Amino acid sequence: MSATVKLPNTWSAEKRKPGFFWVIASLLLPLWSVLTKYRFTPESKLPETGPFILSPNHMSELDPIAVGVAVWKRGRLPRFMAKASIFKVPVVGTIMRLSGQIPVDRNSRSASSGGSAGSATAAASLAAANELIARQGGVIVYPEGTLTRDPELWPMRGKSGAVRLALETGIPLIPAAHWGVQEILPRYGKIKLWGRKTIQVAIGQPLDLSSYRGRPINREILEQATEQLMTEITRLLAQLRSEPAPPSRWDPKSHNQSETGRF
Repeated sequence: MSATVKLPNTWSAEKRKPGFFWVIASLLLPLWSVLTKYRFTPESKLPETGPFILSPNHMSELDPIAVGVAVWKRGRLPRFMAKASIFKVPVVGTIMRLSGQIPVDRNSRSASSGGSAGSATAAASLAAANELIARQGGVIVYPEGTLTRDPELWPMRGKSGAVRLALETGIPLIPAAHWGVQEILPRYGKIKLWGRKTIQVAIGQPLDLSSYRGRPINREILEQATEQLMTEITRLLAQLRSEPAPPSRWDPKSHNQSETGRF
């Protein structure tokens, strides 16, 4: 077993402030607590104040709840970046806005600007980051972009969104890992509601990106920094699983997904 303990819930000034999150927590936490219990590594902490980017592994459709509750238990409000179009959906959009989720509009670039789709995405992410800084809040960004395709649920090759956001803004980028939620809802599987499951969580130290500061943000730098992030997430997960990670990372571009018989 990895060295995880039941740490007490923490309360930052952000979390103590009454708001819509209290409503969500009062509705969700009692039910979620029936299904789960949390164990954190002793060093698992989030900044008490200020913006941060939390980048965890992604292996179950329930991850947003599992990680969101972990962030809440560590004293901060969980926020996600979501497509701006979702905010236009009746009821859902209202909940998203009231709970402080951050819209990302990748189509905000005008057709006459001549920019690329990649530059539009970068601009949208930067706009979202500015909102994050203004709120002095945190955001959860999955660097894999989707559920891992690795047959053994190890982190696969990451995408550069979280790293780009950190490099462009200076916001701390914090790697994290969790393990156990897949016992409730396996990847692309059916939910299992019997038996209370333990969710283990490891939150690492902010990633040291100092070697990239002051340099033009190009593809090479993004790839290097993203690999650094994925390596740290994998290390944290290996700690939770008490087993070594595989020597190479699953890359959807180079693996034939049919090999696993699952995809």
